[in-house]
Amino acid sequence: MKKLLSIPLLLLAIASVSAQSYIHEQSTGYEWPDDPAVVSHLKAWQDLKFGIILHWGVYSVPGICESWTITSEDWITPDTTRTYEEYKQWYWGLSRDFNPTRFDPAQWARVAREAGMKYVVFTTKHHDGFCLFDSHQTDYTVTHSGFAGDPRADVARYIFDAFRAEGMMTGCYFSKPDWHSPYYWWPARATSNRLHNYPISQYPERWQKYRSFVYNQVEELMTGYGPIDILWLDGGWCTAPREDIGLDSIVDMARAHQPGLIVVERACPGKHENYQTPEQKIPDGQINTPWESCITLTYDWGWTDHPVFKSPATVLAMLAEIVAKGGSLLLGVGPTPEGLIEDGAVERLQQIGRWLNRNGDAIYGTVTTPIYRNAEGNVWFTAAKDNPQAVNAIIVHSDDRTPLPEYVEWEGNTPRKGSKVRLVDTKKALRYEVTPEGHTRVFLPAALRTADALALRIQL
Repeated sequence: MKKLLSIPLLLLAIASVSAQSYIHEQSTGYEWPDDPAVVSHLKAWQDLKFGIILHWGVYSVPGICESWTITSEDWITPDTTRTYEEYKQWYWGLSRDFNPTRFDPAQWARVAREAGMKYVVFTTKHHDGFCLFDSHQTDYTVTHSGFAGDPRADVARYIFDAFRAEGMMTGCYFSKPDWHSPYYWWPARATSNRLHNYPISQYPERWQKYRSFVYNQVEELMTGYGPIDILWLDGGWCTAPREDIGLDSIVDMARAHQPGLIVVERACPGKHENYQTPEQKIPDGQINTPWESCITLTYDWGWTDHPVFKSPATVLAMLAEIVAKGGSLLLGVGPTPEGLIEDGAVERLQQIGRWLNRNGDAIYGTVTTPIYRNAEGNVWFTAAKDNPQAVNAIIVHSDDRTPLPEYVEWEGNTPRKGSKVRLVDTKKALRYEVTPEGHTRVFLPAALRTADALALRIQL
């Protein structure tokens, strides 16, 4: 891949952060929305189970951590070859090098559809403030970047259109904090952490300008980019000092333009967190309110040139566990600086999709069951939405190196006497027995034990 930076500069950029991205804690408590259109939309979203989140921006050019390297928080390893201010200016200047000459949103959407994904969340703006849409509130946008001369420079428009053409729900990621805005990080003052860097009570007129800035940008997205299903608001540091951006009026405006819009003010419990978003982890137990785990396919949200991919078996095991616990999986993929999803990601996503194409009845549109796992944690249970007595048992690998066992066993969810336990994909019946202790034991033929996962259908 052609590099847009010199090798020494690239290495310095990559070395400038050694920590993982900041991970939001899962919020506690849940408040159902009171708008029937939102509730209906939310329930339809809950049936989808599997989506893709795309992080793409100036950080993709050198392949470094998104946004966070321009903070000076303790967990960030600084670039000691230059001053902090010099580093920020270098980072923001990467917009001049953002020139995805092979930009192909149809490839992104096709790969996601082939992976069995049903919705997309696209980062229209991360915390660094670089807009992947044609905002008139700032010139720090893709339409003023190195890609400005391309007729598709307003990339968000083409990305949303491509995913809609594949029949997917569209989600708009938007960062509430904007570190490039002078009304959030005032250049006259130091930037010691992720928060605004001046006292709002002392400069209320400056903060009001920021509130207007955010309102206007959200309105641009809600009016200029077609039907939007989800407004996914990141930057959920909601504890003191509370950063009041006037979200009530923003949401009212957004829903006036996009009726039934699902709003996700992530990690901020209350009426604007229509579903919860545990990050890079799976909750310990079932949650019977709407939620999704957002987890990366590699170990980075954006593209890097040293990816370590999770295997298809690992992703399917995560998906089975998440769905059995009542949630959805939002899998993070970072397109390359040239504008493609790289081959390594494509291969793994297609393999996941082939499994889901044969076994999707055990995942999509399912509901939770009271007994949702076995003791060993290698079988996860879901139920048909219209027939709770039709239970699916999804058998997953304990690790990537070990075949599935000769048999799996569980307590409860006992097949009805005289019924068969069948594979979801081929409908072939497998031998099983009920032990004297009342456990169901299903035997797995050797030919099946190397599969990425197996899905069985049981009649209770």
